Amino acid sequence: MLCTQRRASAGRRAVNLIASAALLSSLELRAALLTFLPRRAASMYARRAELKRKAEALSSAVEGKKQKAEEKSGGERGERGGRQAGWLQLEVDELRARNTGCKFNAKRVRFLSENQKVPQGCGGVLYWMARDQRVQDNWAVVYAQQLALAEKLPLHICFCLVPRYLDAAYRQYAFMIRGLQKVAKECKSLDIQFHLLRGEPELTLPCFVKSWNFGAVVTDFNPLRLPLQWTEKVKKELPADVPFMQVDAHNVVPCWEASPKLEYGARTIRGKITKLLPEFLTEFPPVDVHPHPSTKTAKAVDWEEVLSSVEVDRTVDEVKWAQPGTAGGMAMLESFIQHRLRLFATERNNPNSAALSQLSPWLHSGQLSAQRVVKEVQRWGKNARESVASFTEELVVRRELADNFCFYNKNYDSIDGAYDWAKKTLKDHAKDKRPYLYTQEQLENARTHDQLWNAAQRQLLLEGKMHGFMRMYWAKKILEWTSSPEEALAIAIYLNDHYALDGCDPNGYVGCMWSICGIHDQGWAERAVFGKVRYMNYAGCKRKFDVGQFERRYTVKTA
Repeated sequence: MLCTQRRASAGRRAVNLIASAALLSSLELRAALLTFLPRRAASMYARRAELKRKAEALSSAVEGKKQKAEEKSGGERGERGGRQAGWLQLEVDELRARNTGCKFNAKRVRFLSENQKVPQGCGGVLYWMARDQRVQDNWAVVYAQQLALAEKLPLHICFCLVPRYLDAAYRQYAFMIRGLQKVAKECKSLDIQFHLLRGEPELTLPCFVKSWNFGAVVTDFNPLRLPLQWTEKVKKELPADVPFMQVDAHNVVPCWEASPKLEYGARTIRGKITKLLPEFLTEFPPVDVHPHPSTKTAKAVDWEEVLSSVEVDRTVDEVKWAQPGTAGGMAMLESFIQHRLRLFATERNNPNSAALSQLSPWLHSGQLSAQRVVKEVQRWGKNARESVASFTEELVVRRELADNFCFYNKNYDSIDGAYDWAKKTLKDHAKDKRPYLYTQEQLENARTHDQLWNAAQRQLLLEGKMHGFMRMYWAKKILEWTSSPEEALAIAIYLNDHYALDGCDPNGYVGCMWSICGIHDQGWAERAVFGKVRYMNYAGCKRKFDVGQFERRYTVKTA
């Protein structure tokens, strides 16, 4: 009876809101509805949809011609701007809420253990978060929660923080840790315990699983060598009766579903991915308040102490343009849809044009879902179809091709991983005279004769990013100005991993391998040093964009 009265009261409040719609902006009305309507009552969704339709009708009457013009232009509303900041997040929240109860596609998960049944009497389900550092729009969390709900168990999330990782510096660690702090806060609001473990996963995670009596472990997928080793070692140390599952929460089409083998290039994987998009490019359900709370509480985390403990190069400091966390990523996506998407098809290769998404830090760290990004770009980019198609090619096909390369080629960061034609041509020209020879230190500090290259390197040093077109030129010149292809590749990978917010990523390794070793490319006219690997030069850049403008932007200011 009390529940019925509460629902009736909530319904009356919603009706009152609709009666006041003429006094509220569209954005305020949505926020109010999301606040007052019962969030988890599935039976109210149909009623909420009806109330929304009525509210929109009232708002339309008040806004008149302006509203009609917006409806006529469709997706153009998102591209042109004119909305209050945060509109995209509210739209996504509503979409998610309407998708409660959707089925999880079993092809996204693979069992790493022989046992697939959760043992009776266990203490909960654990998601070992690694590559995908977010709660919502995360298929691994969705799967773990659905498993915990089926077993009526508490849900826990842990992250294993290692003191150093490859060539990552403080810049990348700070971005990650500040994002994890927001993950922990969101978990608390959902009655999900978040644990920060310190040390190598194989040394910390198995003992943690045993001490908390977890009955299942779910993790995400990373095709790089070290994370794969961690996963394999943890698998060997987990109790035999605890099922261990891996979910590809990073790719739209799971890596093992897109292709069972190493693909030669975009043309060989594009059709396979495109064919599977109707099955996998779906809406996400929400990760909701967990109804089975844990009787034990996770250890509190001193996040500032965590930041001070990492053993990395602290001279590579944080940047201001990229705000860590999913909310920061959604804000950048919103600005891309509103202001830059329409330029992407024609201006993405111009370093002086604001046409790129700037989303790579959040996509790399898993603070933002690539699947969410592509769905929103397609949804709001109806009047920029060419840009949407180009962006989808980059975000889905090219990005997932990089995962394919790293997963099926164990030498993804070595000359040994190049195609036979490329290895032969680079070897044939290894002794060619270089026009200039620079040390790693000179390159790192942007001290070359080429002011365009220096500007690109300074952008990397200062901003933790480099324009995509300039990354190609930058890496190819390292090949031209160092003593061997092996040295060039090592330097390019080090600089990218050490300074870029999206370093230590399959896209970075494939980018360097494409530029220096011709991966996912073909042979071109033979020339000194490069052999048959594609060549780029300063004159070619001058034909494409105003190089002087880019150089002046990152010139060294003297007193």
